[in-house]
Order: sequence, then structure tokens, then C-alpha cells
Amino acid sequence: MYQIKKYFALTPEQEKQFKMLPELFSYWNERINVISRKDIGNLEEHHILHSLAIAKFIQFVPETKIMDVGTGGGFPGIPLAIMFPEVSFLLVDSIGKKIKVVNEICAAAEIKNIEAIHARADEVKGKFDFVVSRAVTELPAFYKWVSKKINTINNNPIPNGILYLKGGDVSQELLNFHAKTKTVALSSFFEEEFFATKLLIHIFH
Repeated sequence: MYQIKKYFALTPEQEKQFKMLPELFSYWNERINVISRKDIGNLEEHHILHSLAIAKFIQFVPETKIMDVGTGGGFPGIPLAIMFPEVSFLLVDSIGKKIKVVNEICAAAEIKNIEAIHARADEVKGKFDFVVSRAVTELPAFYKWVSKKINTINNNPIPNGILYLKGGDVSQELLNFHAKTKTVALSSFFEEEFFATKLLIHIFH
């Protein structure tokens, strides 16, 4: 909790929910591996705070619709849903047991603005203001999966689009991109060494 509170002002309800996550993820990770066993001790920094970089970049307006593709154990969707309780989140993963973990954690922590489904991104119906993800594949491939699912009417402070968390050099991936992109270094949000090479990429029209 120390690192989250260092960067964000939380309501009592948000603080309660974030405090529950380490124990819940430890419990479920022993049964269904959604986070590397070596990394579970770094849950707050490497997973929760990393997900919340998106909340440093944009404050979503109420009733924004967001899809988290390849959510795994619920990142970045679960931390963002806690941070934005008036925003609706659809968490999608092609591995059913990971969605089971997400549903169990959301039920235990009483996170009510998440729906989690076992599906591929291209099977999902409907439109979303933003699609979020943490490095599930190369950006051109990801863009093809989800670009047609983005709503064209903008209600947020930034244009609707993809918010993609990734590390390292993405210059080659963005080389032939026809959409507009903005890349932000996470070191501009967080001072921890882990974020030195991490990026947030906003892709929009």
C-alpha cells in the first residue's frame, strides 16, 4: 500500500480494496498460476502500480467503457477498476482459469464495475472508449485485433483509443503505424527503478 498511497489519494473504500489484493493474489496464485511465483512478492510495484500508470496519464470520466485484453490475473483492469469505480470494465482472456481468478478476486474485494469473460478479443461484441493491455503481443497485431472495437465519439480528456503498457524499445513496432501514437515514459510518473524502461503508448485516430 505504501507505493500506491505515495502516488495516489485514495478513498477509504479504495484503500480497503487495494489492501486486500496481496493476500487474495497470493492465495489464488498458489492454486492457479497467474503471476510468476518469483514475482508475487513484487505485486504492488510490478503489477498494481504498473497498471495504475494509466491513471496517471488520464482520469477517465464516469460511464467510460473499457476493455482489458489479455488481462491474465486482472492487470491492468482490476487496479484501474478500483481507481475508477464509476467506469465499466470488461476483462477478457483466452485462458478460462485466469478469468476464474479474476472473478474470485473481484467477488472477494467487492469490485462491482468489472465483468470478466473467457474469450478472444475478436469474439467480443460492442464498442469501447478505450482498450487497455499489458504487452500481450506486438503492437501492429494487437491494433488489428481491437481497432474496430473503439467508439468514435470522444467524451474523455484524450481521444479514444488503445492504452498499451510495454517495456523497452518500441520504435520498430511503431515504424509503419498509420494511426497516431503518443509514447510516455513511466519514469515521468514513478521514481522506482523498475519503471526506468517502461512505457505507456496511446494509439488513436
